[in-house]
Amino acid sequence: MGNIIMKKICIVLVIIFGISSYASDLQDGINAIKDKKSAKAHELFSKACDANNANGCMDLGIMYDTGNGVKQNKIKAVQLYTKACDGGNAKGCLNAGLMYGNAEGVEGDYSKAFKLLSKACEGKNAKGCFYLGGMYLDGKGIQKNDFMASTLFSKACDGGNYMGCANLGSMYSYGYGVKEDKLKAIELYTKACNGGEVIACGNLGTYYNHGYGVKEDKQKAIQLYTKACDGGNAKGCSNLGVLYEKGNGIKQNEVKAIELYTKACDNDNAFGCYNLGRIYSNGIVIKENKDKATELFKKSCNLKLAQGCQKYSEINSY
Repeated sequence: MGNIIMKKICIVLVIIFGISSYASDLQDGINAIKDKKSAKAHELFSKACDANNANGCMDLGIMYDTGNGVKQNKIKAVQLYTKACDGGNAKGCLNAGLMYGNAEGVEGDYSKAFKLLSKACEGKNAKGCFYLGGMYLDGKGIQKNDFMASTLFSKACDGGNYMGCANLGSMYSYGYGVKEDKLKAIELYTKACNGGEVIACGNLGTYYNHGYGVKEDKQKAIQLYTKACDGGNAKGCSNLGVLYEKGNGIKQNEVKAIELYTKACDNDNAFGCYNLGRIYSNGIVIKENKDKATELFKKSCNLKLAQGCQKYSEINSY
């Protein structure tokens, strides 16, 4: 999965418990942000935070994190997120955890990231559970534990985090941390895809394309690959390109295939680069271009595709 650290939550979400002066300051600060009165918002969020209102500290942290109405100050943002976390704001725990994990505004510290993300997850923050699961999956800051990763991805998914559903689907697909279960994987990929996670759409497309745990359905596969590709998933573009090149389930269109392979390769999909290199190499669909083919095979090799390395070696031996 790579680094666990992804984009922080920078959405102002306020939960006011009871009625108090600082709660009023907090709401007035939110209204000031909406009215683009940043200085007033800063004043009001500061007042709320000074009164130990965790949500005020969270919102003030966002201002410093994003540079919204104030000079951007990541160090100050981490401090405020941490104070929000200490006050019971789970999103503060999440954001502070991500900043420690990403060495953003502070020295990188996986141990602190783990503790903060654990607190976020315990506070029912689904994204906190997701990133914590990623730490267990990658063994970052904690001993690698696929079972714990699957448990946390499940908790994230149940909490509405669709990337958690997608990752759990992959674990069921390959039997990592759970017993392999293609039907369960399909269920989870479907949930994640419907929730907008295009990587899940692409994976689900492969299930329908090859009939893994479901009746083979090329039309469904094309629909899912298209959704994935349109959403920026390079693998979806590459897989869709193969169907267009071969005319498999759709009218053959090699020009469209080249377009899709190019899009996939531009986004660092090794198979997209390899297939595009093959087309330039054989010169059947477009004019042969050995230099371009060499460049593409080299890129696919650099992206760790064995076939690309083999072709790159072969083409250089001529």
